[in-house]
Amino acid sequence: MTLSLLGGKSAFDQPLHVGRPNIGDKRRFLQLAEEALDRRWLSNDGAILKQFEARLQELLGVRHVIAVSNATIGLELAFRAVVGNRKGEVIVPSFTFVATAHVPAWCGCTPVFADVDLTTHHISTESVERCLTDKTVAIMPVHLWGACQATPELEALAARHGVPILFDAAHAFSTSLGGKKVGHFGAAEVFSFHATKFINSGEGGAITTNDDDLAQRLRLMRNFGFAGYDKVVTLGTNAKMNEFNAAMGLTCLESLEEIIARNRVNWQAYEAQLSKLPGLSLYYYDPATEPNCQYVIVEVDAAQTGLSRDEFVEVLQSENVMARKYFYPGVHRMEPYQTLQPEAGQELPNTEILTRTVLALPTGTAVGEAEIEVIGKILEMAASNQREIKAALAAKTA
Repeated sequence: MTLSLLGGKSAFDQPLHVGRPNIGDKRRFLQLAEEALDRRWLSNDGAILKQFEARLQELLGVRHVIAVSNATIGLELAFRAVVGNRKGEVIVPSFTFVATAHVPAWCGCTPVFADVDLTTHHISTESVERCLTDKTVAIMPVHLWGACQATPELEALAARHGVPILFDAAHAFSTSLGGKKVGHFGAAEVFSFHATKFINSGEGGAITTNDDDLAQRLRLMRNFGFAGYDKVVTLGTNAKMNEFNAAMGLTCLESLEEIIARNRVNWQAYEAQLSKLPGLSLYYYDPATEPNCQYVIVEVDAAQTGLSRDEFVEVLQSENVMARKYFYPGVHRMEPYQTLQPEAGQELPNTEILTRTVLALPTGTAVGEAEIEVIGKILEMAASNQREIKAALAAKTA
């Protein structure tokens, strides 16, 4: 095998993507879709949506599940329902997808960026405490990579200051901490069922809460504030999930255990490959969180490998392995935040490190052990031919 950057053929004919959709039983999905068509009921709390919410409620053991059209609007609804019309500061990590910060900004509040722990990549309780002021109206942590944010200390801190917590649980479906499933923490939690998530509804999300009053408000807000025909009782929007998205979600849930098992097998296969390569450190999951292992995350130590994270990405993508730089460059370096808070990075040393070193590799049901073995060989060859790789990349950009 010769790396394509050094004159060889790409290792894979078709791209291997991070977050390529997991597809359950296609016949089951088509059966559910056909049922929706036969009923001529395609949205507005249809039968399949109700099945999907009931199954989620059963799996998570929560009192309420409110399915929504996507996780971002789910976060917006939860934020408005919990924070109300108060304006102030909301503590969020910068090491996350930009939607986490966009939600409070969209709702008229100011995101304040807290740093993360270098080992777990989760928001640091100590950093959150430093960010708390009398202007703080909420804290929005993120459960990353398919593991649970260590919440007891964070929740205790928030309780002492009387500040609500809303969790962005986009990555964390089916995970837990201390026997408590994600979905039960904070005032509410929001899951993503986007196509890139290991359980997907094509596009969609869900809000979970054990607060009866909050759940009632969220259901009203999801449907324009309607409380019956021609009766609007509150401000709302259209955040409803349709029947076809619910059908996809229900189909994926029926394959939940098989998908998690594949993720874990893939993670172990990567562990075997990366153990041979100094300077490429696999993100380890705490088994106490019952991780779903939906991401394979590697930290690159350029001093040991001779190549930077970005150079490894170039090598991998030239081989049709569409590795990603998560969460590059950090939300604090994106607009409008970079302009509004140009000095934020000075308070985020760990975030700055991780945005330069974290690499996400393909996994899921579209990837098997044979592909992972090839990816391991690509990484090994790149590290062994670092000078040639650097020269090839320099010539490519000249």
